[in-house]
Amino acid sequence: MSLKIGSINICDPVLLAPMSGITDLPFRKLVKRYGAGLVISEMIASRAMIEESCESLKKSENCAEEFPMAVQLAGCEPDVMAEAARMNEARGAAIIDINFGCPVKKIVKKFGGSALMKDEKLAIEIMEATVKAVKIPVTVKMRLGWDWDCLNAPTLAKAGEEVGIQMVTVHGRTRNQLYQGKANWETIRSVKDVIKIPLIVNGDISTPQDAKEAMRVSGADGVMIGRAAQGKPWLLHQIIEYIKNGKVPDAPGLAEIRSLIKEHYTHILDYYGTQRGVALARKHIGWYCAGIPNFNLFRSEINKITNPDEVLSKIDDLFLQAA
Repeated sequence: MSLKIGSINICDPVLLAPMSGITDLPFRKLVKRYGAGLVISEMIASRAMIEESCESLKKSENCAEEFPMAVQLAGCEPDVMAEAARMNEARGAAIIDINFGCPVKKIVKKFGGSALMKDEKLAIEIMEATVKAVKIPVTVKMRLGWDWDCLNAPTLAKAGEEVGIQMVTVHGRTRNQLYQGKANWETIRSVKDVIKIPLIVNGDISTPQDAKEAMRVSGADGVMIGRAAQGKPWLLHQIIEYIKNGKVPDAPGLAEIRSLIKEHYTHILDYYGTQRGVALARKHIGWYCAGIPNFNLFRSEINKITNPDEVLSKIDDLFLQAA
């Protein structure tokens, strides 16, 4: 199986979801190395992008190793979204993804993310302006709708296709559900019924078996993996292999995970600097190590340590005890 997003061929229909504070360059590189059809940046506020804030410019950094890489933009002003898209095209992005799905209150209050599903006219204007601004493909990620009384994902997806959107991803919840309940893959099929461009299913896909079932139930052409990949950058590769041949490759053993954590940790420190890197790495280390004996004590200790060498020593101790 493969995907064609505009002029770009994606060999495997398994995509890494954009996740704020998680899908930065160090994490994306690891996921891509194990195997992923497409990786997507953290969500970037379009206005911050055109104002060239250091944070936004860092979030949009990419490298040849992760090509093709998509940059996800959020905003509610068509002209600002268009300019931010142009900037990211010039910086090497292969695809621009528009965020109509973020349910977080601080984004919705600014009328971004999933709030745009309540204003179809503005949402369409944003999609059209962004498509016209760049030569690279533009995609969109959305939810089923604002709530169960307004399941307008099919309407917006069809309108997006008509203005040039090249792929649609749908998370199987409404905005008002946030992350509660279970993602409804069945309802996503109503989007597939009205568009010809690729459809990606997202939400509660935690295993290779989930991925195959979500595609079957929704009729989607591929899957997007989010929270389940935290601490498991190899998960997308396992899903790809299961979709291809029905077999799930073994997860890495303790020795490989230990080596991977230390490599990821070093990349984070190099990328963000020591002080900030030590703090940002803690969540990733926690996800990698969850389930290992003595994890709770280990986590409480590394959350207090600011010396990077001490953190590495604690990681070694944990894995030596586990082995």
